[in-house]
Amino acid sequence: MRVLLISGNRETSGAMTPLPLGLACVAAATAQAGFEVCFLDLLRSPDWESATQHAIATLQPDVIGLSVRNIDDQTMMNTRFLLQPLKDLITLCRGACRAPIVLGGAGFSIFPESTLAYLGADMGIQGEGETAFPNLLSWLQRGRSGPPPAGVYLAESRQTHLPMAMTGNLDSLPLPAAEAWLSSGLSPEWRIPIQTRRGCARDCAFCSTGLIEGRQLRWRSAASVVDWLASYRAAGFRNFTSVDNTFNVPLAYAKELCRKIIDARLDIDWWGQVYPKWVDRELVDLMAHSGCTQVNLGFESGSEPVLQLLNKQFTPVEVTEISAMFAAAGVKRNGFLMLGAPGETRQTVEESLAFAESLHLDALKVSVGIRIYPETALAARAVAEGIIDRDDDLLFPRFYMVPELRDWLPQRVAGIAFGTPSAVLRPADAG
Repeated sequence: MRVLLISGNRETSGAMTPLPLGLACVAAATAQAGFEVCFLDLLRSPDWESATQHAIATLQPDVIGLSVRNIDDQTMMNTRFLLQPLKDLITLCRGACRAPIVLGGAGFSIFPESTLAYLGADMGIQGEGETAFPNLLSWLQRGRSGPPPAGVYLAESRQTHLPMAMTGNLDSLPLPAAEAWLSSGLSPEWRIPIQTRRGCARDCAFCSTGLIEGRQLRWRSAASVVDWLASYRAAGFRNFTSVDNTFNVPLAYAKELCRKIIDARLDIDWWGQVYPKWVDRELVDLMAHSGCTQVNLGFESGSEPVLQLLNKQFTPVEVTEISAMFAAAGVKRNGFLMLGAPGETRQTVEESLAFAESLHLDALKVSVGIRIYPETALAARAVAEGIIDRDDDLLFPRFYMVPELRDWLPQRVAGIAFGTPSAVLRPADAG
């Protein structure tokens, strides 16, 4: 069976072009299962239509897999809905061949039924695709004999609340080899994404991670991660980005991984995301010595009551201490403020802005309003407050914003100049 896997995302993320790690992992697992795979990343294709038509004509695929990365740009003012380009892509694929189209990816996992209906695909996989997609291909080869694999949504069945496709042992899932990126024309100067952990039980009020990766935290063995990094170093790659939602959780694993990277003398440069709690000086030193040069601190607010309503488990004091430790270790710090949350007032906004400035960050991103995702505490609160209806289809972006701040807040944050020359406010994110 011949399989064409397409990363349909054509949106960049800030200064860094995101590589489709998830679909690359699915491609590696599908090839390992014995299927013929062609991988197409449209973000690096100057003419997406010609690239897609050429791939279909060359491979003559029996199945097309399409990754749905983002539903929208999560920006409340002038929101950009990102599914229409994927709908155009599916129309092109339908015109070029009769292969069934399978959806997957983070965006699909959040909204499996409504995304499948909107895009008009044949089926989709909620959750991890490395096992579910090869199982789906085998099911199709058997003439759809028996029930479909876990996590598979079929357009004709209208099934709801299926069990997500999840794997307990991440070491059993292959990571993409360096040769896969090099053969696609990627130069070794690119920053390669790496995921060592999946799942999160933090239950932040607005977060969709549980719908994408589940609540159970799972991780690869540190030895397997270092072996993978070493294979990339041998191929000439040096720059990496950890896409783990919380690199420092669990703390013992984070330290073990850093120690093994140091012991392997890999000489890499990597970035990571840190939950600003459960960080000690030993971890910071290990991260710095292992090659970490930049961290993202998602503290969201400088107001303790707002943090509590967002179900954050840290305090502004802890954020300050952790930020200072990274600064002392020479690690750049990017911060994130999310304004307009439950409990927000003009006073808490001013408190958060002053708090962010006091950290003397290397960069700061400020967003106004919070994208509402299904099955979150924020969605339940928005229903209770009459901001959305219980039956609203949240596929089409809706945002939480304290009503009293709706007119004032965007104007308040636009054009703010923070105390440090290197701090960055992106007014576009604030409207």
